[in-house]
Amino acid sequence: MIDKQQDSSPSEKPKTSSPISFRLDAKSGVPTYLQLVQQVEHALRLGFLELGDQLPTVKEVVNSLSINPNTVIKAYADLEGKKIAVGRPGQGTFIVSVPETIKMTQLHHLRRSLKRGWLRNAFDAGLDSDGVEALFANALREYVVEMAESSGSITTDTALLA
Repeated sequence: MIDKQQDSSPSEKPKTSSPISFRLDAKSGVPTYLQLVQQVEHALRLGFLELGDQLPTVKEVVNSLSINPNTVIKAYADLEGKKIAVGRPGQGTFIVSVPETIKMTQLHHLRRSLKRGWLRNAFDAGLDSDGVEALFANALREYVVEMAESSGSITTDTALLA
């Protein structure tokens, strides 16, 4: 999505407006470029990014996160390799495919249910945010592996989760 400023003087370039802002977690152990890729993938699955949306420019990401431009270039190249985004010289990087997802109303219901139920119980039990994330990631891994084993369809993705 491009936000064109009509009142800009000829010497000013119009700024792009992207529906996503990146953030980094230095404690996660996940490489920076991969954090960017995962955030785009998650935003797509949750409906925050849509077909045709423009990602922030490399320069915008570098300025906002104070990271090396090659890191952003690598992340965007990874997204292009996955056929999720495409770079258009002089225009930016755009979303070109969106995975199947459930309706926003259903996502909203699931999010609300998670917050009011499981997350509240986890925090009431004394876990902090890192503990909640670790427990959730562990339970997700176990669930995916159990479901794959019961259906007899262990895939590479399932094996990576184990």
